[in-house]
Amino acid sequence: MDLREFFYFHKSDRILLLVILAFCICFAAIVWIVGNGEQQTEFASEDSLLFQKSPIPSKRQWHHSYRPYQQGTAAIRLTTFDPNTADSTQLLQLGLSPWQVRNIYKYRAKGGVYRKPEDFARLYGLTQKKYRELLPYIRISSDYQPASKLVGEREKPQPYERDTLKYPIKLQANEHIVLNTADTTTLKKVPGIGSAWAKRIVSYGQRLGGYVSVKQLLDMEDFPKESIDYFVVSNPHPHQINLNRLSLNDLRRHPYINFFQARAITDYRRLKGNLSSLDQLRLLKDFPPEAIERLKPYVCF
Repeated sequence: MDLREFFYFHKSDRILLLVILAFCICFAAIVWIVGNGEQQTEFASEDSLLFQKSPIPSKRQWHHSYRPYQQGTAAIRLTTFDPNTADSTQLLQLGLSPWQVRNIYKYRAKGGVYRKPEDFARLYGLTQKKYRELLPYIRISSDYQPASKLVGEREKPQPYERDTLKYPIKLQANEHIVLNTADTTTLKKVPGIGSAWAKRIVSYGQRLGGYVSVKQLLDMEDFPKESIDYFVVSNPHPHQINLNRLSLNDLRRHPYINFFQARAITDYRRLKGNLSSLDQLRLLKDFPPEAIERLKPYVCF
């Protein structure tokens, strides 16, 4: 094959190649013209000035010019200080951050006072390591201590005579009073018993005709149970009522006889005659066994 034949192109191929070549030349010219108009990237006025004044250093130059950040302009110097009066220079020399110093100033401006070294530990951002480092150097001036320490302990009040009528002396755990013979003044000596309860105890005992057991105090609603241990009943002699003589209204006045029981007693007397024993009422629905047992000490025939 002849070499000339290898490089031979038809007329149409030559035209196509010329078009492609012309297009490439035009594209390159446009790129050159546009790029020549703006040789560097646009910056703001401030950025361009910074770029001109501070050219980007090489990697080697950057490595040698780097210095680690050091807190404050001076080295850390630990000295005794009072957090209530220390200025910013002294606080920064102790190794505290500027924002921590600002917090101390704000705290003091609001009236805050460090009364003891432990109060300084509440500084926001203060680590335990830094606090232990500063603790030996904290000195709180006596001017910031409470004024009560100057006065000292107050003199003890002189003993006075207690008003035993208004404020009776309470009984000890091993002391007791006789329930049926105690008046309101004596009753108020019992722990948990005041004037109101003392009056209720006396009034209820009179309505009963006398107490035969200290457990009868629990018949009163909300009676303090812890007070029962201070009472005793000695040789009870309750007042008895005659079931054959009293009217319905008189019978119902007794705490252990209600209206229906009083009516049942009067009906029994009217229909069958006088009573001779409480056992005669056991068949009545209004007299269960427990009602008859508690009524026995208080009735006669």
